[in-house]
Amino acid sequence: MASSLTKGSADPSAEQTFFGHPRGLATLFMTEMWERFSYYGMRALLVLYLVSGGTEAATGTQGGGLGFTMATATAIYSVYVAMVYLMAMPGGWFGDRVWGARKTVAIAGGVIMAGHVSLAVPGQAMFFLGLALVAAGSGLLKANISTMVGHLYDGPDDPRRDGGFTIFYIGINLGAFIAPLAVGTVGEKVNWHLGFLLAAAGMGLGLLQFLIGTKTLSPRSSLVPNPLSQQERKAVVLKAAGTVAVVAAFYGVVVALGAYTLNWALVPITLAGLIIPVAVLVRIKRDKDLSAPEQSKMTAYIWFFVAAAVFWMIYDQGGSTLSLFGSGKTSGTIFGLGFPATWFQSLNPLFVMSLAPVFAWLWVWLARKNQEPNTIVKFAMGLVLIGGSFFVFIVPMNMAGDGTKVSPMWLVSIYMIQTIGELCLSPVGLSLTTKMAPQKYASQMMGVWFLAVTAGDCTTGLLSIAGVNLNGTGVIAFEASAAVLAGFAIYSYRKKVQSLMGNVH
Repeated sequence: MASSLTKGSADPSAEQTFFGHPRGLATLFMTEMWERFSYYGMRALLVLYLVSGGTEAATGTQGGGLGFTMATATAIYSVYVAMVYLMAMPGGWFGDRVWGARKTVAIAGGVIMAGHVSLAVPGQAMFFLGLALVAAGSGLLKANISTMVGHLYDGPDDPRRDGGFTIFYIGINLGAFIAPLAVGTVGEKVNWHLGFLLAAAGMGLGLLQFLIGTKTLSPRSSLVPNPLSQQERKAVVLKAAGTVAVVAAFYGVVVALGAYTLNWALVPITLAGLIIPVAVLVRIKRDKDLSAPEQSKMTAYIWFFVAAAVFWMIYDQGGSTLSLFGSGKTSGTIFGLGFPATWFQSLNPLFVMSLAPVFAWLWVWLARKNQEPNTIVKFAMGLVLIGGSFFVFIVPMNMAGDGTKVSPMWLVSIYMIQTIGELCLSPVGLSLTTKMAPQKYASQMMGVWFLAVTAGDCTTGLLSIAGVNLNGTGVIAFEASAAVLAGFAIYSYRKKVQSLMGNVH
């Protein structure tokens, strides 16, 4: 970290810097790192805590969990992850129209910390309240903190901009890597609720870091770009109050009749997570203000959106289906050293940090030779790889069918294949979204991209609620086949999709 030469100088090179970048990047880096620490730490514990104490409890963990079946635990996990990404859209709206990015992130940090503290209190009611708070807070934060990184630079042409986002991305994965090792170990081997409390402490450190470092952020982060008028504010409050009253009345009647079960909450949320992405895409696609080229690009974008939803449907089972397999059917030792099952959740961020620079170099090297795969081919590669990872998964599942504990290297291999698929699809999808976004929806399309995660996870959740055993080899084989076929489909129609994309390559 370099010290400033003349703090406050108009010359950017003379300002206090963080590895050559604006000092505010250090504040946002640490805030995001600790937020990801809290999120991924809790996520590593989530499914194991849900099944602990039940008839299907994963072996090797303490009791004291909620005792749900694997199917119910997978449904809850899937719905939770879906809601985190669904809340990114209203999170962006609050930043743009109500509080501004800086205030929204501060409030989000407090909400997330309150959610983890709630999870640390025993009991189902506090558990589900905590999940709701963490999902809402994560959505608020996710949509605004990246915007604040952009505010640190002098427009999109600042040569430091891409490097700044790369450093920020390292912070995300560093927090995600450390979390299962710390939070996961304490929660799985000592006490679940102490693990959740440790996640709360992580978010508390991130929030403290943010509040102390706000002076290093761009003044633009405090502005509300498009504030609500007084009339709009009243309309929003009335609609929100009306919606809350209707939902409360409905569930009040259900509870009074003695008919309430967990599915009364899970099914509506899951259906909403499928309907909302479709409704948003249809609304944008049918907007008559879009030009013919923009309409064409949106048609092409739907192909990529569906492909991404299929990808995330499988990928996010790394924290549910693969996690349960790692805890119950995988040996917890390697080279004679034992380790908790939650440590498997550190593999993906470790591989991302290791392989991302390699892939960045590879694409540039291939581009120089005029051999870089285009966006469509990269998407197809991502889908084939994520499907292939589940084909590999079938092998240890069959090996463990007679109660044999399989080598942890099977899961290491599966997570590595999935990470390579992620590096082919996820960064490309983010870039593609910014390039293909209609001008009218330029600031909203990133939220639309996150809805692909919501759609994929809600599909998984709905299957679990319907009684489909996602931990069975038949379903795993079906999902693997669906992903590979989707990859071949988008590759087979690449010329058609490319023509719809216009000047975007």
